[in-house]
Amino acid sequence: MQNTNKIKNYYNEKELKSFNFKSCGKNVSISRNSLIVNPEKISIGSNVRIDAFTTLIASSSINIGSFVHIGCNVYINGSESVILSNFCGLSAGVKLFTSSDDYSGDYLTNPTVPKKFNNTKKGKVVLEEFVNIGSNSVIMPFVTIKKGSAVGALSMVTKSLPSWYIYMGIPARKIKKRSKNVEKLAKSIYEKF
Repeated sequence: MQNTNKIKNYYNEKELKSFNFKSCGKNVSISRNSLIVNPEKISIGSNVRIDAFTTLIASSSINIGSFVHIGCNVYINGSESVILSNFCGLSAGVKLFTSSDDYSGDYLTNPTVPKKFNNTKKGKVVLEEFVNIGSNSVIMPFVTIKKGSAVGALSMVTKSLPSWYIYMGIPARKIKKRSKNVEKLAKSIYEKF
């Protein structure tokens, strides 16, 4: 028996096709309470869930791998390319930015100002396989978080992070090594699909 709550709260397969995503795999659940801008620039793998009140803005491109969970109230600003690789997770309230204004006072800020008066920096964001980002963390432009790393809740990532560590804080700093057991677990799942 199907869960009728899930049917009411998430778009069905026919509705997802009507979005005209660049691509969309199987077993994709997207909350009806999410906001998606420019779906034709968004690729979604299989076994993906995007929860309520999440905003995806794809001015450039957003590529979401398979077995990815995007929690509620996540904001992804895709002014530049965003890549969320397989088995990534974004916990509730994560903010991911591919652009940032210059707050030095030498320039004006915000998108209502003509471009010649601001100094917006834009750069892609890449989360490699098995990356997890804790609740209410912020990821800034020009950041690659390498395979298997995790970022604790309420952290701010302003520079790229090496593989297989746990990071935490503002700015995020290395806390300890992370287990690679998730690779074995993922292999078991791949064998079933």
